[in-house]
Amino acid sequence: MVFQDYTRSLFPWLTVRDNVALPLRRRGLGRAERREAASAALDEVGLGSAARKHPWQLSGGMQQRAAIARALAYGPSFLLMDEPFGSVDAQTREDLEDLALRVRAGTGMTILLVTHDIDESVYVGDRVVVLMGTPGRVHSDLRVNLPAPRDQIATRESAEFVSLRAAVGRAVRRE
Repeated sequence: MVFQDYTRSLFPWLTVRDNVALPLRRRGLGRAERREAASAALDEVGLGSAARKHPWQLSGGMQQRAAIARALAYGPSFLLMDEPFGSVDAQTREDLEDLALRVRAGTGMTILLVTHDIDESVYVGDRVVVLMGTPGRVHSDLRVNLPAPRDQIATRESAEFVSLRAAVGRAVRRE
């Protein structure tokens, strides 16, 4: 799981690599195997050079990528991401969205991304499920059939994207 508040999910006294390797203890991996898996995951998210730093030495976007690397290092078949890009700047958000797409394409992993951002849901998703009410119930379940690979500019300006974005917007507004 990748939490919304990455600042509370990383231990400040551990290096970035040790934060990423931490859950691998439960898998029974030796120290060298944990470090190797953590280094590979950090490379995958573009943080290989930050492995020996501590979380407080990283920007917010880098900390969130470290949290994502920790989840990836574990090698799950299912990844739950709760508003993982909400606390980062716009450029970092786009980079992380593209990272999620690359991970999904490269591993076949199922990713459930919780977001309140309509554009993000359409850009990253294969399906957009709109929940309403308390307790939450499924209001709409929309298929996203945008071609791959997706591009932040070209995809978002395509007629298919604009149409899907409008459909999700209508569903959210119950129109």
